[in-house]
Amino acid sequence: MSMFSTGILVLTSPLHTLPLRIAPVLSSAAQLVERTLYVHLNPGLNLGSGSQPRPVFLPPAVDLSTLISRLYSNAADVCGHLDVRVLLTNVRTQSASCSGTAIPNCPFPTPQSLSHSPEVVLTDFPLQDPGQSHQVMQCLQRYTGHCYVCSPSMPSVLLHPQLVRLQENREGLKEPGEEAEPMQTYSDVVVGGTFDRLHGAHKTLLNISCLLANRRLIICVCDHAMLKSKSLIFSNSISGMRIHDEKAAPPNILFFPALEKVLKELVEPYSLRAQRLQEFLQDIKPSLQVEIMPLEDPYGVAVVDPLLQCIVVSEETRRGGEAVNKKRIENGLRPLILHEIQLLKDAHHTETEEEKISSSSLRSRLLGTLLTPPKDTSHLAPLPYVIGLTGGSGSGKSSIARQLEALGAVRIDCDKLGHEVYQPGTAAYRRVLEEFGSDLLNEDKTINRRALGRKVFGNQERLKALTDIVWPEIALLVENRISQAREEGEQVCVLDAAVLQEAGWTDMVHEVWVTVIPEEEAVLRISERDGLTAEDALRRLQSQWSNGKQVAHANVVLSTLWEPEVTQKQVLKAWNLLQERLQQRPDGHVLVSPSSQL
Repeated sequence: MSMFSTGILVLTSPLHTLPLRIAPVLSSAAQLVERTLYVHLNPGLNLGSGSQPRPVFLPPAVDLSTLISRLYSNAADVCGHLDVRVLLTNVRTQSASCSGTAIPNCPFPTPQSLSHSPEVVLTDFPLQDPGQSHQVMQCLQRYTGHCYVCSPSMPSVLLHPQLVRLQENREGLKEPGEEAEPMQTYSDVVVGGTFDRLHGAHKTLLNISCLLANRRLIICVCDHAMLKSKSLIFSNSISGMRIHDEKAAPPNILFFPALEKVLKELVEPYSLRAQRLQEFLQDIKPSLQVEIMPLEDPYGVAVVDPLLQCIVVSEETRRGGEAVNKKRIENGLRPLILHEIQLLKDAHHTETEEEKISSSSLRSRLLGTLLTPPKDTSHLAPLPYVIGLTGGSGSGKSSIARQLEALGAVRIDCDKLGHEVYQPGTAAYRRVLEEFGSDLLNEDKTINRRALGRKVFGNQERLKALTDIVWPEIALLVENRISQAREEGEQVCVLDAAVLQEAGWTDMVHEVWVTVIPEEEAVLRISERDGLTAEDALRRLQSQWSNGKQVAHANVVLSTLWEPEVTQKQVLKAWNLLQERLQQRPDGHVLVSPSSQL
């Protein structure tokens, strides 16, 4: 059967059996749907009775909340490529009202539009009589069309997964007929987070927040200003990182786990995160009044809105919720009910990633991959293919360049070329002496670069005068090295250049690769390597392009934050992916085959 971009999965199994069926059902659905899978819950729905069933309201229940968490957890394990969305339009307390009007008996007075138009409807309904197959599929089509906007001729599929025997591992499951525990709901609920690269843990948080909220849901989204100030509250070393001890500091992370600070340069723009949240929530529960707002301080609206009743937190952010309540009491407001959800385990995490599903882990998996396609380089010769490798001081750029050299690239070291242009007899040598004076000369007539540095330090005008002399001369040497590599039949060159972007040398390269580490780690490395104070090391960093500015112009991003073997794996991944791209080029050039090891 052909693949569909978007599908709706109608789950009909009784609530007490669904937890054991979710994983095999999702695995079967993933063989048919490749992008977005909507999940509609109607436990006990009978599609084979001969009469047309109608959607009904489901009351919020603790079991339903647990089921949703399990569904997203299983989805991450067995179909991580799918954008799974559990729809809650038909989940509501009978006493709830929407915008002050009574709720009709049917959850879908008119079919609900979804962000992605469904192309197929699937169900786990167990077919007792094969002769009923056509009747059940027609019934499923009509039921789905009553709930959601979709084509009347949309194909329907009865899934036949290899289901787990129900008598196995029944721990924690309700027995048939056992009354479900109702879930306390609230008029106004608040939740917050970074919501970068919306994943299963985010969706669990949002779905449960939607279950809890009857009228309004406020979502506070960390903006980039807050990302810069988010404190680390762990005191130990995580995955090879050095993390400052800030346990004594106030709990000013309310909604954000500390490791969100890792690779923050790869966090999506606020506008994109807010847009994706809006789309997701419009699909999930369109009746809710949703307010998405940037979080510009550690507390946000949670400490001033008198209508709020509940705040949704995780195990990691409970301290933040408690801090919110302390502030609310100081402001003369009632404290909020803290509804805590469990973190979802990441079955695919590596030794350098968190055990939970997290945006930090997803960002780390982007390292070495092509984030943005290369610009038009038709003005460049196809060979050698030139990688411009850059990064701030202490970022480990040169160690990565050496690893790429070991994999077969020709390394062009711009720092060494910079020394060459200062040699006596060169054009740059003469112009530097004319501009800055002959008192720069050592006894052997070479230029004293330390003395030259003192003349331009802190003076942007004088520094520009120097770079206007030196950078064009280095660029000429680079072009000569690339031409030499072409004559020698070399396939790939790596231009190791700290000032690649500042100097405007990106026109000489096919791709820009950037190496980043957190500013705090860079300061530590520079201080240890060069014997500088932390203040001097920070000043050096601040005189360069920021990580964020460099990443904004990057095709590939790498990081040496973790152990050397982790960096090696990143570099090897980047190299192998580069070879794949080059073999697919329309000019037909086939380069060196991907390497399996350094």
